[in-house]
Amino acid sequence: MILVDNLLIILFFSLILGACGEPVERLPEYELSGQTMGTSYSIKLVAPDQNLDRQTLGVKLSARLDEINSTMSTYRPESELSRFNRLDSTDWSPVSTELCALVADALEFSERTDGAFDITVGPLVNLWGFGPDGDIARPPADAAIADALTRVGFGKLHANCDLPALRKDRADVYVDLSALAKGYAVDQSAELLETHRVTDYLVEIGGELRMRGHNALGELWAIAVEKPQDDTRSVQSVVRLTDSAMATSGDYRNFFEFEGRRYSHTIHPKTGRPVTHDAAAVTVVDKSAADADALATALLVLGPEEGLAFAAREGIAAYFLLRTESGIEQRTTGEFAAMVNL
Repeated sequence: MILVDNLLIILFFSLILGACGEPVERLPEYELSGQTMGTSYSIKLVAPDQNLDRQTLGVKLSARLDEINSTMSTYRPESELSRFNRLDSTDWSPVSTELCALVADALEFSERTDGAFDITVGPLVNLWGFGPDGDIARPPADAAIADALTRVGFGKLHANCDLPALRKDRADVYVDLSALAKGYAVDQSAELLETHRVTDYLVEIGGELRMRGHNALGELWAIAVEKPQDDTRSVQSVVRLTDSAMATSGDYRNFFEFEGRRYSHTIHPKTGRPVTHDAAAVTVVDKSAADADALATALLVLGPEEGLAFAAREGIAAYFLLRTESGIEQRTTGEFAAMVNL
């Protein structure tokens, strides 16, 4: 989604919508922004309560995001998750209620998607040069992939949130929540806004979103879905939403090429290799940004045939963009098609 550059594309479409009819009085709009999770965040508030202390709210939001990052980052060596990953133990290890709950949710998504979503895939992601260990210039050896696969599999990780605690079947199992964390942070930010009686907002963190109410023109929020291109940014389509969350997973920003072949950061947990199907991006709309984030990842792993079939069975609002010889092809589930005129 084109939402990294201060949400300018959303403002652009909002202005177009307002200009198409009778003049509409623009409501006051405020933005809170900053850096988190190695990316940017932008939060738009429309006509908030005059008694709202926006500066204090901004400080609270920043502190909450830093707290989440300190819990689940794999880039911070002293995060709670990094410490768990380093444990040379297969015993139950006490963790925070928040980390346990998120891991438990992730394991449920793994069961639901038959392992297409798997937070233990980190050793493979790192091996292919898409994790904290840094880039690589060529694909890893087959033996290295086979070795990493022995550490991967959601069945090797367990959560007991009555304790709360996590346990690994192998001490070298590595947990990576990056396919869920940004969406979770979006949800947590939205919930913080609602505790301060903010009723019209748009929260965006690294392209994952959640919105409520209306924009400054009193219209539904207009979200541009990005065309999956490697070198330029343009709009594929526009979705108008409210009281929803939206996430996109794509292969067109994080990849490398070797001997004329493209290797995407989307690794299939069962093969240990980047996916090779024609799906370039998958967008999912859900009530929860964390759920949309996880589902978009799983559907991109599954690909256009299996993924669309799964989404249709599960009633997921999903939008696939496929690379074809004639250009980008769009496929959607009925739930998504009902939201937008593509």
